[in-house]
Amino acid sequence: MTDSAPLLRTPLADIHRSLGGKMVPFAGWEMPVQYPAGILAEHNAVRNGCGVFDVSHMGEFEVTGPDRNAFVNRITCNDVSVLAPGQVQYSGLLTREGTFVDDCTVYRFDNKLMIVVNASNRAKAWEHVVDLKGGANIRLRDISDDIGLLAVQGPMTQALLQPIASIALDGIGYYHHGAGRIGGVDCFVSRTGYTGEDGFELYCRLKDTVALWEAVTRVGAVPIGLGARDSLRLEMGYALYGQEIDDTITPLEAGLGWIVKLDKGSPFVGLDALRAQKERGLNRKLVGFRLDGRGIARHGYPVFSGGKQVDVVRSGGQSPSLGVSIGTTFLPAGQAVVGTRFEVECRNEKIPAEVVKRPFWTKGSVRK
Repeated sequence: MTDSAPLLRTPLADIHRSLGGKMVPFAGWEMPVQYPAGILAEHNAVRNGCGVFDVSHMGEFEVTGPDRNAFVNRITCNDVSVLAPGQVQYSGLLTREGTFVDDCTVYRFDNKLMIVVNASNRAKAWEHVVDLKGGANIRLRDISDDIGLLAVQGPMTQALLQPIASIALDGIGYYHHGAGRIGGVDCFVSRTGYTGEDGFELYCRLKDTVALWEAVTRVGAVPIGLGARDSLRLEMGYALYGQEIDDTITPLEAGLGWIVKLDKGSPFVGLDALRAQKERGLNRKLVGFRLDGRGIARHGYPVFSGGKQVDVVRSGGQSPSLGVSIGTTFLPAGQAVVGTRFEVECRNEKIPAEVVKRPFWTKGSVRK
C-alpha cells in the first residue's frame, strides 16, 4: 500500500464513527483509537468487566492438504506436531537469520491449519509463506478478506456471552477453540487474547461482523479502541511487532525462547541461526522496566546505561492499573536482570529506571 492509497475499512467502520470513535490510520486501515469515554475508562472496562475490540484487519492464511502439518512445522518455530484439533499455538514466522517476519498464532482443525498474522505484515508474511511452499502437497489460501474478527475480553466475558452462545463456553480451555453460534452468528470461538484477561476471539464470515458486534454489545460488552488495546498488552509485557520484535530481533533476544523448539525433529526456517546464537550467547535481552522518577517513558525515548546510549524505549507509557510509568527496552545481556538500574531520557531529562519482572500486571483473570 502506498501513502496515497485510501485506507482500508472493516465492516464496522461506520459503527465506530456513529459511536464517536476517533478514527486513525493503522497498518493501512482506518481504526478507532478511542471512544468518547477515553482510553482510561476503556482500559478499566476490560480489566473489570468486558470489552470488545474490532480486529477484523488481522490476516488469516488457510493451509490444507496432506502435507499441511509438516509444512507449517517447517515454516514456524514452535512445534505444530503437539497440537490436537481444537488447539491454538503462539509461534513465529522467521527469516533464515532467525529474526521475525512476524509473530503469529496457529490454529489446528480436523482438516486444516490456519495461521493468523498482524495486519501490518499480512502481505509480507503471505509472500514469505508462499515462497517456502516448494514441493509440499498443500493448498494455501489468504482468507483474510473473508473473515471478521472480534476480541471480547475481560473477567465478565464468559458470563455475558454464555446466554447468547450455542456452545458451553466453559468447555473451551485456554488456547483452545470450538465452533458454535454467538448471538445467532456462526463462529469459531477461540479462548485467546492480547489483554491478560479471560475472553474469546470470535471469527465469523465478514458479512456477519456487524450482526456479531451488535449481539455482543447488546449484552454489555463495551467498545474498546487501539489505545486501550496497547496499554492492556503493555501491562502484560506482550510483544508488538515493530517495537519488541522485528526483522532485526530473534525470539531468544525478545524473551520468547519458549516458542522456539530447537529439537522438535523438524528443521525450520531460522533453526541454524538460533542454534548458533544460543551456543555463543546473547549480546542483548529485552527487559521490562519501571520509571522511578516523574515522567512517562514513551516509544523511541533514548535509554542510557553507564553513561552510554544502549537502546531506545521499545514500548512505554503510564500503566492505568499500576499508576506508574512502565516500558520495555533492550539491555546488554549481562545487565538484563531484575534490579538493574539505568536511565531513560524523557524530554531532555534523564530519569532513573529499574528492571522489573514481566508481566507488570499479574492480577488478570486469564492467570487465575
